[in-house]
Amino acid sequence: MWNFDAFGNNVAIIDDSGTRLTYSQLKHETEAIAEAAGKRCLVFVLCSDTIGSVMGYAAFMNAGIVPLMLSRHIEPGLLSPLMDAYRPKYMWLPSDMARGDEVFSARGYSLVRTSFTEECPLHPDLALLLTTSGSTGSPKFVRQSYTNILDNAKSIAEYLRLDETERPISTLPMNYTYGLSIINSHFLVGATLLLTEKAMTQKEFWQFFREAGATSFGGVPYTYEMLDRMRFQRMSLPSLRTMTQAGGKITPELHRKFAEYARDSGKNFIVMYGQCEASPRMGYLPADKAIEKAGSMGIAIPGGKFRLIGEDGREIQAPHVTGELEYTGKNVAMGYAECGDDLSKGDEWGGVLRTGDMAQFDEDGYFYVVGRKKRFLKVYGNRVNLDELDRLIKGKFPVECASAGEDDRVHIFITAGANPDDVRNFAATTTKLNPKAFTVITLDEIPKSESGKTLFTELAKYWRKTE
Repeated sequence: MWNFDAFGNNVAIIDDSGTRLTYSQLKHETEAIAEAAGKRCLVFVLCSDTIGSVMGYAAFMNAGIVPLMLSRHIEPGLLSPLMDAYRPKYMWLPSDMARGDEVFSARGYSLVRTSFTEECPLHPDLALLLTTSGSTGSPKFVRQSYTNILDNAKSIAEYLRLDETERPISTLPMNYTYGLSIINSHFLVGATLLLTEKAMTQKEFWQFFREAGATSFGGVPYTYEMLDRMRFQRMSLPSLRTMTQAGGKITPELHRKFAEYARDSGKNFIVMYGQCEASPRMGYLPADKAIEKAGSMGIAIPGGKFRLIGEDGREIQAPHVTGELEYTGKNVAMGYAECGDDLSKGDEWGGVLRTGDMAQFDEDGYFYVVGRKKRFLKVYGNRVNLDELDRLIKGKFPVECASAGEDDRVHIFITAGANPDDVRNFAATTTKLNPKAFTVITLDEIPKSESGKTLFTELAKYWRKTE
């Protein structure tokens, strides 16, 4: 995967305690972990934004050992059935969580042998297993190959123009595909990872940011909504070069606001598009187009290709026509796994991914996501785009918003800050539908995963309570 020898005494990792690790040290310590693990096998990694966690991941990837990435905060009730389904040989987890046959420890993490005696056969191309959401205990994982990961890391490094002077700071969990791609692409160029488990809402995060000279961070739409409320634009961050955004569609208004801040402060704001199934990046909007094309997710990454498929199955050739977004590239994953037996499967997708996103392109070939294929409801015979409805409500009222429901019934969840009747009337006026189709529910907060994505399964529990 990575040639740590090429970067020698370059600093690979700095954490917020001041610990530093060079690439030479990283190579030495990761080889020790891999030697302890032995032959190729499956390892469950309980992740945190710490040196031990990153070091274990790097060790397994470079040694051909397959990591299955989960949050260290996963509930035991969710972890146990995953263990039974995939029968890992080892777990790499924080030492304070280690129980049983501990065979190696380093940097606050331990390698623990499990009690499973029969291992699942692994396809020779299989490199990594990630959940599609980054947070749940679902048995469904994406099977990524070494080619998938390396090809995507090279593309990201190319379009972001990464080099060894970069210092990205951790803002996303490494078991989330976006957070992991930052590690993959920066290790490729010999850059320095800045690791902290402090949240962006804590002053200690920004203190570490300034002291360590962070050059970039990544965020999902919720990250930027939060930063906007914190008046981020007033902060003095002279080392910051680049802000990236992925993990969902940011509102055009917020996109433009951060793009203008970047222009005025001499920084780059780059909106990106991806899915775990593409390892994960598929598109990006060049920084010099951030204002002109506000609201766009951009163009395909180097080596990739987009096209739109209409309801008739044919490719859409005209601009401003909605179709399902299809992507082709070497980074498209091998397929899904839902149990241990699936780990022996080869490439089932052949480099082509139907994303499930509905999109359009403009006259210049820039793509705009308009909603999810499954995020539409039929309300009194009319098709309602829930993503677009959420965007309009957030643009009108100072609230967080997420819509869900069933045909003929739209449930709009908001945080405090607006009168529910006003929101319902706005939704009815905007969609030209009867207000009776809408129910507005106020919550203390919109349930989100640790990667900042709305948990619609949790919202469903709320609306069923009101019925």
